[in-house]
Amino acid sequence: MGAVLGSFFAENWMLITVAFASGAMLVWPLVSRGGGAGALSVNGAVMRMNRDRAWVLDVGEPGEFAAGHVAGARNLPVGQFEQRLPEVVKNKAQPLILVCATGARAGRCAAIARRLGYEQVQVLGGGMAAWREAGLPVEKDTAADAGRDGGRNGKAKDKA
Repeated sequence: MGAVLGSFFAENWMLITVAFASGAMLVWPLVSRGGGAGALSVNGAVMRMNRDRAWVLDVGEPGEFAAGHVAGARNLPVGQFEQRLPEVVKNKAQPLILVCATGARAGRCAAIARRLGYEQVQVLGGGMAAWREAGLPVEKDTAADAGRDGGRNGKAKDKA
């Protein structure tokens, strides 16, 4: 049996390689956009924000957050996420939408949040890129206030 199986792989290595590459190409869009289980469309995120009063946590770096974020979002950078999430969101049943530039870092943070016991965690599929592409409002910190008090003052709304 082992010799037959070895012979099969030796004779059909090219077909096996093509099949593997095809599968990888099918999965790549989900991985690169931060999609997959728990990912929300932009419309789905807006519905969760309005209906369920979901909190939006931007896991991008402070500079990215200052450059533009979902209106009302709180900045909780990836490097501080695991430590600060329990301080920022005490109710583990609170619906959370995690956002970053493309959704990839938010996906990693969603896994951390679930491990910490947060029940309703979802990622904005496509991240801020998808939010901007949909033409939804983006808040930006003004240059004068970007470094002060976590970027909570001096916000300007922009339809980017």
